[in-house]
Amino acid sequence: MAEIQISVGSTIALPKAALEKLVANLHRMGYQVLGPQIQDGAIVYKPLESAQVLPRGYTSQQDSAHYHLVYTGHQRYFDVTPGAQSWKQFFFPPQTELASYMREENGRWKIEERIIDQTPLALFGVFPCDLAAIQIQDRIFLREEWKDPFYWAHRQSAFILAVNCLHPCGTGFCASMGTGPKASSGFDLNLTELEDVFLVEIGSEGGRLVMEGLPILPTSAFWLQARQNSLDEASSKMGRSLPAPQDLPDLLLNNLDAQQWDDVARRCMSCSSCTQVCPTCFCWDARDSADLTGQTARRERLWDSCFNQDYSYIVGGNSRPNTRSRYRQWLTHKFASWYAQFGTSGCVGCGRCITWCPAKIDVTAEIRAIREEVQA
Repeated sequence: MAEIQISVGSTIALPKAALEKLVANLHRMGYQVLGPQIQDGAIVYKPLESAQVLPRGYTSQQDSAHYHLVYTGHQRYFDVTPGAQSWKQFFFPPQTELASYMREENGRWKIEERIIDQTPLALFGVFPCDLAAIQIQDRIFLREEWKDPFYWAHRQSAFILAVNCLHPCGTGFCASMGTGPKASSGFDLNLTELEDVFLVEIGSEGGRLVMEGLPILPTSAFWLQARQNSLDEASSKMGRSLPAPQDLPDLLLNNLDAQQWDDVARRCMSCSSCTQVCPTCFCWDARDSADLTGQTARRERLWDSCFNQDYSYIVGGNSRPNTRSRYRQWLTHKFASWYAQFGTSGCVGCGRCITWCPAKIDVTAEIRAIREEVQA
């Protein structure tokens, strides 16, 4: 058999039995591999030592305020859609030490050097909506005029193995947002899981190197057609939809006094769950602390939320003193003013905010209600 040439942009087939060797190749190249695993009845992302611990045979059931893993015994690795966690925790952690200080004998404070662990990360099994979220976070933390040094340290060398989403969750609407079910860019490798093989798109030179030595096969027209059929079927099976998202900036920003804002405010608890699970939210606060002796101190960055009352406090009072104003700020920023700031929507349609809202608030239903109120 003639040798198969692998190049950036090409698509090849990989037998499923070779997935273990793919993980091993990443380890051998020096990556800390992170992947989806089952813990406490949910999908979490943590160090991945073997393909054997991937959630093979599982599916997930998701709806408003409902998440449940189900074992069916099938042989697929990536049927389970993401849980509450997102990949942003590895580039923008929930808690980061920014600086530490020590008081010297002369009473002056000395800043201790902050050493950032730059072990390259390999994210294994990133769904298209989460891949789009990473690219949105890149626009926030890696601007032309400023780069967040902590984000940059982990992001620049990261390897991303994406997986096309063929079994979307009950609350997802990535097809409406143009972020799925197929990954279009930003990956080193992109897998489509068929019955017996993975179709692998090579997205970078790093992705090509990882595939060296694996028992690859040439793609066939049958496999390519099966991939397209599966993607088409996934698009038609989205749990939610959001018609005309490009019209949302005008709809939301021109109707800030709609009655629907009052209705959702009566249900919303300002618990901030939606912002904590969102893969694109980036609000944070800085906190200073000192030990009881007064000899050491530290400054930390922690995730914050626009739903927290203190977040909007300024000299003279709170600019968003009630739940109505805070929910309206979150929704209009996510689907409207984000475009002006970053040139994209702040939503990727992953559906986490719907799944993990204890009040069962559904952003697609709220937007639809505002549109119907305006058009009435």
